[in-house]
Amino acid sequence: MAARAKLNLYLHLLGRRADGYHDIDSLVAFAAFADRLSFAPGTELRLDVDGAFAESLPRGDDNLVLRAASLLQRRYGVTRGASIWLEKRIPVAAGLGGGSADAAAALQGLMQLWQLRAHPDELAAIALELGADVPVCLIGRAAFVGGAGEKVEPIGSLPELGLVLINPRVPLSTEAVFMSREGQFSLAARWTEPVRETEQLVKLLAQRHNDLTRPALVMAPVIGDVLTTLSAYPEVLLARMSGSGATCYGLTRTRAEAESAAEKLRADRPGWWVVATWLEGADTLPALDRAK
Repeated sequence: MAARAKLNLYLHLLGRRADGYHDIDSLVAFAAFADRLSFAPGTELRLDVDGAFAESLPRGDDNLVLRAASLLQRRYGVTRGASIWLEKRIPVAAGLGGGSADAAAALQGLMQLWQLRAHPDELAAIALELGADVPVCLIGRAAFVGGAGEKVEPIGSLPELGLVLINPRVPLSTEAVFMSREGQFSLAARWTEPVRETEQLVKLLAQRHNDLTRPALVMAPVIGDVLTTLSAYPEVLLARMSGSGATCYGLTRTRAEAESAAEKLRADRPGWWVVATWLEGADTLPALDRAK
C-alpha cells in the first residue's frame, strides 16, 4: 500500500485557536513518490522498517503506524495482532506529511486485514486523533483543508505536473516552526472554479504563499538556498516550501523536465535529497522517483 508524500501547494494561517492549534487554509496535493506498507496477520503488533530513512523513524509510542494500530484495536475491541512492514522512503520531519501518510495507510490496511467496518466520518475522526494531517492523507487526493486539518474538501483533478522534491537533510519540528511564527495572520484564499490548465494553476499559486516559510528560514537558513537554486532552473515554474519544511518543491510542465531539473540539482548539491516525480493523477505510468 502506498503512503504518498503530501504537499501544501499553499498554506495560509488564519489565526490561533484556544486549543493551541492554528486555523489554516491550504491546498494539499499528493506526489506519486510514497512510502510503502504491507500487512499480514500476527498474534501481536509488530512493525519492521527499512528504506532510506528507516533509522530516522521513532519505533516506540511516538510511531504513528503503531499508534494507528493500537487506536483501532482499542476502538473496535480487536484482539488480533498484525505484522506490518514499512519501507520508509519519505524523509522524516520534512514537511511532506510522511508520518501522517503512513498512519492513514495503516488505518486503511488494518481495517481490511481485521475486516472492520466504519462510517467515513468515524474513520476521519480516528484519523484526526492521530494528527492534523492524517484526515487529508486518508482521502489521498487534492483537497482544500481548513480548521486544524479536520475540514477536508476534495477538489477536481489538478493539471498533471512534473515535480521535483528537495530536502537539504535538515529536520524541522512542526511544532517549533508553528510556535515561532510572528506577525499578522493571512486570509483564506481558496478558489471555487475548476483549474485545468498548468498556467492557470501556477498563476493562482504564485498569488498565495506558505506562512511557515519565514519562521522555517530562521531555523534552517539553507531553505533559502534550496528555493533560490530551484528558481534558477528554467524548467521550474514555481518553487515553494511544503508544510513546515525543510522540504521544498519545484513544479514543472512535464515529468521529463522534473527529471532534468533533478539531475542538475544532484550535480550542483550532491548532499541534498532529490526526487523527480509528479503530482499524483489518474494514470499509472512508472514514476520518475529516483532518490539520492
